[in-house]
Amino acid sequence: MESATLETALLSFAIGIGLAAACGFRIFIPMVVMSLASRAGYLSLGDDFEWIASTPALVIFGLATIFEIGAYYVPFLDNLLDTLATPSAVIAGILATASQVTEVHPLLGWSVAIVAGGGAAGLVQGLTTFGRQVSSLATAGFGNPILSTAEAGASVLFTLLAVFVAPLGAILVVLLLFVALKKIFFRSPDTGPPTPSAAV
Repeated sequence: MESATLETALLSFAIGIGLAAACGFRIFIPMVVMSLASRAGYLSLGDDFEWIASTPALVIFGLATIFEIGAYYVPFLDNLLDTLATPSAVIAGILATASQVTEVHPLLGWSVAIVAGGGAAGLVQGLTTFGRQVSSLATAGFGNPILSTAEAGASVLFTLLAVFVAPLGAILVVLLLFVALKKIFFRSPDTGPPTPSAAV
């Protein structure tokens, strides 16, 4: 593979993995930004994904974003949404990554999208779910709106980094995934979510 092609492939991977991680925080915010950035000429989409920049898609993504953000401020509904959002976030992460990794063989591109993109979105979503469980138990749910605001902000941040400063975004994603893996899979049995009494 030529050097220029390799650089392009690595850049597309960095953009894709950044967008996938952003989907783990909020599913539709990255889609709205991708649509707007593509329409403005800041983001290239693969031929099979140009529909993301279409007007109907932008309208649907926009409405879905408003609903998704608002729903996370409703007590108890936010926890239910976490259950539903996990598979959706994985699918969104796969699509976001696949829309960028287009300069390689399709088999390799989809493999990267499924493993790296879907995995990144799933891990980040798992981290947010864990954080909401901790917040729900420790604050009786009163701290969840603050957490929801932070998650939406993180989704915007990671999306913008992926589009405009992809290498930095990719580095932050790797660090975030390390934290997610540590929190979700490698925490000590004695360090589970705090109980309400322990939080007082």
